[in-house]
Amino acid sequence: MAHHTRVRQAEETDIPELVRLRALLFDTLGGDFFNPASAGDDWRDALAQVFREKLKSDDARILVVDGDRGLAACGIGTVEQWFPGPHSRNGRIGHVIGMVTDPAHRRRGHGRAIMQGLLGWFRQRDAVRVDLYASHDGEPLYRDLGFFDHPDPALCWRP
Repeated sequence: MAHHTRVRQAEETDIPELVRLRALLFDTLGGDFFNPASAGDDWRDALAQVFREKLKSDDARILVVDGDRGLAACGIGTVEQWFPGPHSRNGRIGHVIGMVTDPAHRRRGHGRAIMQGLLGWFRQRDAVRVDLYASHDGEPLYRDLGFFDHPDPALCWRP
């Protein structure tokens, strides 16, 4: 039986579930980089506040799929004004962040449906490129949707 996934924009009442799904993401990724033992719970309050701000913002789009109780899946797109160059005519770069499907709702196309919604939004927002960090599980979907290896290595630094 084919599931029809209904994607909608997140609302303020979804924030507790958005926080729950994001915590799930880091439980799944695990390890000291993504889920340090020292983290505590303060980040959850900070996250809820950022969600409240971003839900009102034109440069972010938060899409969700409802489950039986709470959210089945979510995904976030942002567009930032970076610096134009020959490879980036307007410098508008999109990012996909926090794609999560609750384990009870996986393998039903929710992630794909959310991604398709975000890609449509990136086109409307005139993004010239969309970047993401793929989890091992998510990588085949992103490649199937046309994502490819970035030519530069992904590096990070912590002050």
